[in-house]
Order: sequence, then C-alpha cells, then structure tokens
Amino acid sequence: MAARRCCSLLGGVRFYNARPLKRLDGGVYCPDPADPKTPPWQRTDAYQAKLFGRHGAASGVSPAKLWPTPQQLEAIEEEERTWYPSLREMERSLDAKEEAAAAKKRQREELIAARMAKMPEMIAAWRKEMQDRKKKELEAKEERQLLLAEARERFGHKMNEYSTEFQEMVQEMEKAKKKELKELRKQQREEAMARKARERIAATASHGEDKEVAAVELSHQDTQTIESFSETGASSKL
Repeated sequence: MAARRCCSLLGGVRFYNARPLKRLDGGVYCPDPADPKTPPWQRTDAYQAKLFGRHGAASGVSPAKLWPTPQQLEAIEEEERTWYPSLREMERSLDAKEEAAAAKKRQREELIAARMAKMPEMIAAWRKEMQDRKKKELEAKEERQLLLAEARERFGHKMNEYSTEFQEMVQEMEKAKKKELKELRKQQREEAMARKARERIAATASHGEDKEVAAVELSHQDTQTIESFSETGASSKL
C-alpha cells in the first residue's frame, strides 16, 4: 500500500507484467526464396552466409554457393591491395619514411652547424651595425645642436627645431652645401683634366718632338686651368 501511495504521488505509474518473448519451435528458420512473402534481404548471399555461419549444415545452405565468383574474388583482391598492402610494401614504405626523416634531420644539423660557425662573424657584424647606428645618431644630434646654435646666432633667440624658420634655414644650408660640393667636384675634374694634359704633353716631348712646343702647350694648359679656378672662386663668392 505504501508503495502504491508513493507511486501515485509520483504521477500514477501503471503496474503490469510484460509478455514473454515468443520462442520459435521447429528448429532453424530457413527462408524460402520462392515464397513471395520472403523479404528481399533474406534472399541475398550475405544472409545465406550469415545463416551458414550461425547454424552450419542445419541451415540447409550449400557452402559451394558461398564461395565468391571469379569477378568477386578479383574485386576482393583489388580491395586488399588498395587498403591492405603487403608486408614487403609496408616495410619499404617504413624504410622510405625513416630515410626521409634521417635526411631531414641531417640537413637541419648541417644548417645549424653552418650557422653556428658563422655566429662570431654575425655577432661582430651586429655589434658593428649597432656602433654605426649609435655613431650616426650621435652625429645627427651634434649636427642638430650646431644648427640650433647657428640659428640662435642668426635670429638672436632660441628656436624650436620644428619651427618653420628653422626648417627654412636648414634647407638654405643644404642648398649651399650642395653648391659647394658641386664646385668642388668641378674643380677636381678640371685638375684631373690638367694632369692628364701634362702627362700627354710630357709623353709627346719624350718621343723626340720639339720641347719648346711642349712647354708652350703645357704653360697654355696651366693658364687655362688657373683661369677656370679663378672663375670658380669668383662664382662661389657670388
């Protein structure tokens, strides 16, 4: 009574006994392929093989019917070759994988050894690069301080390096430096031309020609060089 009362509180569970399973009497069930009521899946070779495997000769299935046809056997062998390689093939595949892994490891070790051998050189190059960078930064800082000092002398007051006046002054100074560099290159080029002319005249005189003519040409070349230098100096002053 107490159990029924608890069950009623839980929602009214019905109490009944399930029917026992029916037992098939009369031996092994063997479907009749000629019977139209036999399901199609019970007529297949796979079901026949299942019956023979479960009941043996009592199933009434002939083992000769279960053996695959030549076409089926060929398909099974092809499937085995595709999905289940032979032991030799697996050994060859494993050996190839091991050789590839060993070659990759050896190549990595050689690369590491080569880079470790270059490590002192690379460290020295890195230190030199850092020193050059610090040197350039220091030179740029000193140049900026000099420019600020020059700007203070020119304008009479302290200037900000980001101001428009300071930037204009820097541009003017850069133009002046470029002009001086251009004049210097021109002067060097003219000096080189004069030196080549003197060498050519000296070589001509050494071959037995008139030395006076060579001397006149040399003095004429020197005069042209001096005049060009004077013109260069005058233009630079202007």
